[in-house]
Amino acid sequence: MKRAFAIVALSIGATAPALADLALATSKNCMSCHAVEHKVLGPSFKDIATRYKDNKAAPEQLAAKIMKGGAGVWGPIPMPANTQVSEADAKKLAAWVLSTK
Repeated sequence: MKRAFAIVALSIGATAPALADLALATSKNCMSCHAVEHKVLGPSFKDIATRYKDNKAAPEQLAAKIMKGGAGVWGPIPMPANTQVSEADAKKLAAWVLSTK
């Protein structure tokens, strides 16, 4: 029984950061326009990670875009500003999006 508990605990620990950031994205309404693996109104998080994979400035650029919005990078639908997202949360979200490769 202890071994089974340890395996479950390790499994939960291995996925907890990913789930926590998905929870943050959900709580900040990111999932209204985005999904991890497919396009909704905006691009998937995996597509964003792929596009920015070689861009060293991507974490800062994406955090700013999360807070201030943007237009023209992914098509005609603009991304609105997300004034409910703090700078710290925007940085967490940007890092998570970039990790969804």
